[in-house]
Amino acid sequence: MSHQTTQHVFITAGGSGIGLAMASAFLSQGAKVAVTDSNVAMLEDAKSRHPSLMTFQADVTNESEMQMAFDKVMGEWGRLDVMMANAGTAGPTAAIDDVSLADWQRCLAVNLDGCFLASKLAAPTMRKQKSGVITLTSSTAGLWGYPYRSPYATAKWGIIGLMKTLAMELGPDGIRVNAICPGSVEGDRMDGVIEREAATRGITPEELRQGYADCASLRRFVTAEDVSDMAVFLASPQAKSISGMVMSVDGHTEKVTL
Repeated sequence: MSHQTTQHVFITAGGSGIGLAMASAFLSQGAKVAVTDSNVAMLEDAKSRHPSLMTFQADVTNESEMQMAFDKVMGEWGRLDVMMANAGTAGPTAAIDDVSLADWQRCLAVNLDGCFLASKLAAPTMRKQKSGVITLTSSTAGLWGYPYRSPYATAKWGIIGLMKTLAMELGPDGIRVNAICPGSVEGDRMDGVIEREAATRGITPEELRQGYADCASLRRFVTAEDVSDMAVFLASPQAKSISGMVMSVDGHTEKVTL
């Protein structure tokens, strides 16, 4: 972990949702922040909210696009303190019988390959510095499984395996690696998941939403800001001895079957 007062933070999928909340949180701490996203409109909106934000259009599964964005950031900063591998997609909501191979592969590519590429980009710079923090966004689906979301759950379990391995591999170079596992997060993406899953299950979205809330001990959804607060903490000196850990931000999941 760098002892500099100004952190240099790279966030994938930082144009909206959890990624934008992370960018906002780090900026509020005085960090320099760069984000990638595949959605230009979202990047423009993020830039309008935070003029100091560096933004790059890049598909997290495209190595050349990610390398180009990373090289531009490193050319500007010369160092990297925090890599937030946050990009993800909900994937299909369907029984395994109805999941196409293409949808399966795309979901794993965005969620799991995206974390691999972000980590691969960050590692050489952080090794040279003998410091750095890599945080991967997983999910409580990566701890419990998730009916009707097999590609998503599989990718999120894989992210935890990647995190554990990288913590061992990079720890001797002073690099900390952790995973954040959000539960049900308020927002447009979860609204879409609920709409699709309610249709699959033959119940109303309202019933399903209440069912999700009831799965947590706190009986409510979490917010993107709850997740970004954990991201800032894991990158802080207060977390200097935390590595290889799964940090759930979920109100304590008791069950996943509704």
